[in-house]
Amino acid sequence: MEEEQKSGNANRINFRPILFCALGLVMGIFLYAKIRFGGLVPSDFLFAALFLLFAVFPLKKVRTLAVLLSLCLFAGAGALALHLYTERFLPAVGEGEYRLTGTVTSVSAGKGYSVLVLDDLTFDGEEQRGKCRAVYGGDVRLGDILSAQAKVRPVDADDLTDPYVQSDFSKGVRYTASLTSAERTGRSNNLFLRMNAALYDTLHGNMERDEADLAYALLTGNAGGMDEDLSEAVRRGGIAHIFAVSGLHIGILYAAAYACFPFLKKYRFLPALLLSLLYCGLCNFTVSSVRAVIMCGTLGITRAFGKKYDFLESVSLAALLTLLFLPQQWFSAGMRLSYGACLGLALFAAPLRRVFRRVKFPRFLAEYLSASLSVQIFLFPVMLETFGYVSALAAVVNLFIAPAVPVLFLGTLLCALLALVVPPAAGFFLLFPEGMFSAFLYVFSVLDVSLVIAGFALGAGSVVFLTGCVALSGRVRLSGRGKGAAAVALAALFLLVTVLQNVVFTGCRIEVLSRNGNSAALVRTRQESVLLIDGEISVSDCEDFLDRTYGGRLSAVVVLAEDELSGVNTACFLPADEVRVCDECETGLKKEPLSGRTFTVGGLIFRFESRSKLMMLAEGCAVEFDFEGTEALGADLFVGEAEGRAKRLNYLLKDAIIKTL
Repeated sequence: MEEEQKSGNANRINFRPILFCALGLVMGIFLYAKIRFGGLVPSDFLFAALFLLFAVFPLKKVRTLAVLLSLCLFAGAGALALHLYTERFLPAVGEGEYRLTGTVTSVSAGKGYSVLVLDDLTFDGEEQRGKCRAVYGGDVRLGDILSAQAKVRPVDADDLTDPYVQSDFSKGVRYTASLTSAERTGRSNNLFLRMNAALYDTLHGNMERDEADLAYALLTGNAGGMDEDLSEAVRRGGIAHIFAVSGLHIGILYAAAYACFPFLKKYRFLPALLLSLLYCGLCNFTVSSVRAVIMCGTLGITRAFGKKYDFLESVSLAALLTLLFLPQQWFSAGMRLSYGACLGLALFAAPLRRVFRRVKFPRFLAEYLSASLSVQIFLFPVMLETFGYVSALAAVVNLFIAPAVPVLFLGTLLCALLALVVPPAAGFFLLFPEGMFSAFLYVFSVLDVSLVIAGFALGAGSVVFLTGCVALSGRVRLSGRGKGAAAVALAALFLLVTVLQNVVFTGCRIEVLSRNGNSAALVRTRQESVLLIDGEISVSDCEDFLDRTYGGRLSAVVVLAEDELSGVNTACFLPADEVRVCDECETGLKKEPLSGRTFTVGGLIFRFESRSKLMMLAEGCAVEFDFEGTEALGADLFVGEAEGRAKRLNYLLKDAIIKTL
C-alpha cells in the first residue's frame, strides 16, 4: 500500500457509496437553496471542486464514472426534493382574521406568555397545510386542541438568510399568530403528545419550578421553559447539547437497554432499538434523535451479522434518509450541529487520540479530549453562524459535566418513569433528580463560564475552514509536503477572506437587522461604527446582532423612534461612547442621551428628518433610514470616480435608497 501511495496510484479518498450519495444530496440542496433564494458566491463551489479533485484522482474510468454518477444523480434528487417542498410551503393563505383551530405540538414558556406550535390547522373550518407559531398568554399543554379568533400572517420564506425564517422553514411553520384568548375544544389522540404532557405535569407538580424545567429539558429537549439567564449561561458555557436530546441521550439509552438483554445474544439490539425509537417519539422525532436512532440501528445490524461497522457510512446513511424525505432539515440548526459533531468525530478523533496517547495521556483522558476537540474544531464555523459566538471554555466545562450526563440522564429518566407509574410516590422518586439539578443550578450561579469568541462573521471563510478540515484530515491521503502546502494555502485564504469580511478598509459598510418587526442598522467606516435602532428592539437582539457583526466599542447609538425613551433604555446598555436622539428627553440614567437635529460622528454626517427618519451623508452619498417600512436589506457602500463623475449607486435599504448627491 505504501508503495502504491508513493507511486501516486492510490486513491486520495476511499469510495464509500453511501457517503458519496449523501454528499451529492447535500450539494444539490445547498446549491438549489442558494440559487432559489439568493446569495450564491464563487466560494460555494470550493468544497465541491476540491472534493471532486481528491475523489477522482488518479483518474480511473470506472471510479470516475461512479463518483460523478452518484454525485450528479443525488444532487438532482436533493434539488428536486427541496423544490417540491418549497412549492408546497410557499402558497399560503393571505394575511387576515380567521377562526384558527390547531393541535399544540410544542410549548415554550416565556415571561407571562407561551410560544406554541400548532399543527392540524384549519382556518374558518378549511384544512391548511403546515404549522402555525402562536403567542398565547393562557395555560396550555401539549396535545390540547385550541380554537381562537386570530389575525394570521404567512411566513415570508423568500429570505432564507434570516435564521428565524430558516427555523420556521425547516419546521414547516407557515404562519404566525397572536392569540389573546382561546378555548380548548379537545385533546389529541397522539400518544407521544399525551405522554409528553403527562411527564411535564408530573415533574412540575412534584419539583421546584427551575429544577423541573431542567429535568424536562434534559428528558425531552424542550428548553423553552428554562430561565433565560440560565439558558444563556448554558449556551455560552458550551453545554447546551445536554438539554437538547441528541445522539448523546439516544446513545446512552441504547447502550443501557442493550446491556439489559444479554440472553437475546446478537438480537438484543432489537429491544434496545425499539426503546430508542419510542423515546425518539416522546421527543417529537427531532432530527438529532432520528439521526442517532438510525446510527444505533446500523450499529446493531452490522454487529449482529458480523460485519465491520463504518462510522462515516453510518452518518452518511442517516443524512441520506433524513434529507431525502425531509430536505428542509438542511436549514435546521439542530441538523447542522448534530451531523457536524459526528463528522468532526469521524475526521479528527482517531488522529488526535493517537497524538494524546503518544504523549502518554491516560487512556480515558485521551479518549475524551480527542472526541471533544474534534467536535469543537469542526463545529467552529457552524456555531459561529448559528449563535453568533463560540464558547471559549466548552472543552473545559464539558470535561467536568459530560461524565455526569449518563448518571443524570438515566437516573432522571428512571425516576420520572416510576413517578408516572406510581403517582402517590412521585415526590419521593423525584428527590434524586431534584437534588442533582439544585446542585447544578448552584454551580452555575457561582461560576461564570460565559467566556465566548464573538464580534465577527466568517462569511465565505466557513466554506474555506470546512474544506480545510476535510482536506487535512486522515480521510484524504496526502503526502506530508502536500498537507503542509495545503495547510499554508488554506490558512492564508481563510485569513484573507475573514479579514475582508470584517475589516472596513475604505468606504462605508452597512449591515441591517430586521427581526420580529424590530430593526437595527450598523454603519461602519474605517474609524467609526454607529448603530441605529428602533424603539422596540431589545438589548438581547442588539447584542446578538453585534455578536455576529462587530465586537468593538460603538462610536454612537442612534435611536429612531417616535417613543424615544424606550429606545434610549436599550441604547444605554450597549457599549457606546454616546447615545443620540432627535429631541431632548430626560431618562434619569447615568448616560444621558445627546439631542440635536444634526450631528457628526467622525466623517459621517447625520440629520434627523423626524424622530423616526434619518439622513446620513457618507462618501458623497445620501442614505435614508426609515424603520417604519418593509423588510431590510444589507448593502456595502463604496464610491469612486468614473469619467469625472461619482459612480451612481442604487441599493435598497429599508425603504431607503443609497444614491449620489
